[in-house]
Amino acid sequence: MSIADFLHEDIARRALLACLIIGFSNGFVSGYVVLRKSALQIGTLSHSLLPGLAIAVLVAGLTAWSALAGAVCAALIVGLGAMLLSRTSRLDQESSMGILYTTAFAVGIIILKKLGLQQQLEDWLFGSITALGDADLWIAFGISVIAVLTLTALQRPLLIYLFEPNVAASLGVPVRFLNYALFGVVILVLISSLQAVGCILSVGLLVTPGATVYLLTDNARALFWGGGLIGAAGSVTAFFLSYPLGWHISSTIVVVLGGFFLLAYLFSPRYGILAQIRRARAL
Repeated sequence: MSIADFLHEDIARRALLACLIIGFSNGFVSGYVVLRKSALQIGTLSHSLLPGLAIAVLVAGLTAWSALAGAVCAALIVGLGAMLLSRTSRLDQESSMGILYTTAFAVGIIILKKLGLQQQLEDWLFGSITALGDADLWIAFGISVIAVLTLTALQRPLLIYLFEPNVAASLGVPVRFLNYALFGVVILVLISSLQAVGCILSVGLLVTPGATVYLLTDNARALFWGGGLIGAAGSVTAFFLSYPLGWHISSTIVVVLGGFFLLAYLFSPRYGILAQIRRARAL
C-alpha cells in the first residue's frame, strides 16, 4: 500500500494530525526548557509517568482519562517528593529525583507486567502514535492550546525570571508562581506526547527543537515559535519518511529532529562549528 493509500485510512490521518499538534506544542515549550537548563530534570519526569499509568490501569482500567490522571499524579508525586527529600535530608534535589523516578519506573514495569499488558508497556515506553484514539487526540489538542496560550500570556515575566531571577524578584515578579506554572505546563505537555513518542523518547521531542533554534538566533521570542515550527515540521517529515522506510514513527520523529539539530550545529551562521572554525582561522 502506497503512502497515498495509507492516508485514506482514519488511523493515518489521526496520526498525521497528532504529529502536527504534539510536535508544535512540544517544540514551543522546548524553548523554555532550554532557557531554564532543565533537560535532565525533564528526562526524569518523563520516566516517572509510567507508574502513574500502571496504577491508573490497576484502579480504573485503561482509558484516556484514567491514563491522564495517573500520569499527572505520578509526575507531581515524584517532583514534589524530590523537593521534600532535598529539604528534609542532606541530599540535593537532583539526587532525590533520581532515586524516586527510578524506583517509581521499576514499580510501573512490575505492575504492567503483572497485569499482562506487554503491548501497552511497549507503547508507553517507546510510543505508538498510530494507536491514538479520538479521545487521545482531543486531550493532546486541549493540552497544546492551554500550554501555548498560558506561556504566551506569561511570556514577559517568564523571560525576566529565566534570564534574571534576582532582578525578577526585586521587580515584584511572582517567581514561585511562575516556577510552578512552568513546571505544570511541562508536565501536561509531556503527558500529551506520552503515547505518541513514549516516556523514553519524549525528552528528545521536548528539548531538541528549542535547542536547534537556540543555535540559530538570539531572539528569545523566536526561540519559542521557531521551536514550535521545527517540532511540527520534524514530526510531520518523520511521519512521511517512516512509512516507506518501515521505521517506527516515534523513533523517526526523534531521529529527524536530531538531524535538524546536527545541521544547526554544523551550519549555523553565528554559532555553528564551521563558522567558529572560519573565525578562528581569520584571527
